[in-house]
Amino acid sequence: MSYAALEAAVESAWEARDAITPATKGEGRDAIEATLAALDSGTLRVAERQADGEWKVNQWAKKAVLLGFRLKDMEVHAGGPQGGGWWDKVDSKFNGWGPDQWRAAGFRAVPNCVVRRSAFIAKGVVLMPSFVNLGAYVDEGTMVDTWATVGSCAQIGKNVHLSGGVGIGGVLEPMQAGPTIIEDNCFIGARSEVVEGCIVREGSVLGMGVFIGKSTKIVDRETGTVTYGEVPAGSVVVAGSMPSKNGINLYCAVIVKKVDAQTRSKTSINELLRDCSQRLRVTPAANPPHRSHPPPRRN
Repeated sequence: MSYAALEAAVESAWEARDAITPATKGEGRDAIEATLAALDSGTLRVAERQADGEWKVNQWAKKAVLLGFRLKDMEVHAGGPQGGGWWDKVDSKFNGWGPDQWRAAGFRAVPNCVVRRSAFIAKGVVLMPSFVNLGAYVDEGTMVDTWATVGSCAQIGKNVHLSGGVGIGGVLEPMQAGPTIIEDNCFIGARSEVVEGCIVREGSVLGMGVFIGKSTKIVDRETGTVTYGEVPAGSVVVAGSMPSKNGINLYCAVIVKKVDAQTRSKTSINELLRDCSQRLRVTPAANPPHRSHPPPRRN
C-alpha cells in the first residue's frame, strides 16, 4: 500500500476502533501492521521537519500506534528477573534479532535498555540502560544515557545527548496534538524534562534539571521576552524563577545566552563512544557448560 492508502485505511479503522479486537482481519489490520512496521524501520515518522523548519505531524501514524494495542492480547514476554517474564501486548524491537539484524541496524544497545516495537533507532546511536517507547524516532549519533526515557512518538535529532535521567514526554497519554521534539545537535542536561509536545530547536543546550512543558515560561534574560513551548535554536537554558503577582517566585526556564565555543567544548559528543562499525564478532562457545544455577561468587 502507498502511504496515502495506508492513511485512508488507518483513518477508517480509527472511526471503527471500538470494534477492533485481536481477532480482527482484513484491510484495517493490514494497514495498522504495515504502518507500525514502517515506523519501526524509519521509513515513516510520526512527525517530519519541513524545509521551512516547521514540523508536519502525521496524525494517522499516531492513531495506528494506538490502534496497535487493540490487535494483540496480553501475553508473557521472556527475559524477566529470576527466570520470570513480563506481561504486555507490545513486542520488543529486538524480538528475534540475531547477529545479522544487529549488524544491519548499526547501533549499540547496552544490556537492560528497552525499545518497544515501532520505535526507530538510527545507526550510530548508543542506548545505555534506558527506555524508548512506541513510535519514537532516534536519529544518527545520538546518546540515550542511563535511565533516560524517550516517550511515545517523540522525535530526537542527530547527534543529541540525552543525559542520565532525562525525560522526553510522550503524546499518547494524555493525548497531545504534536510530539515532543529535540532537534539536531542538542544537549539535554541530567534529570531535565521536556514534555507536552514542546520543541527544543537545533543546537540548544539545557542545563541540569530544566523542566519545560507547554505552560512553562521561557524567559530570555537579555531581552526579557517570555515565550512558551519552544526553545529557540542555539540557546543555553537553565532553571530559574520569576516573581508572580503576589511576590511568590515561580519556576521558569531562562535563556542565559547563545551557544558559544566554550559551551560547545563542554557539551561536544565523543565519537569514540559512537563507534558502531561492523566489527561485531559472535563466536558461540563449543558445547558450553550447562548450569542450572549461577556459579558461586568469589570474594
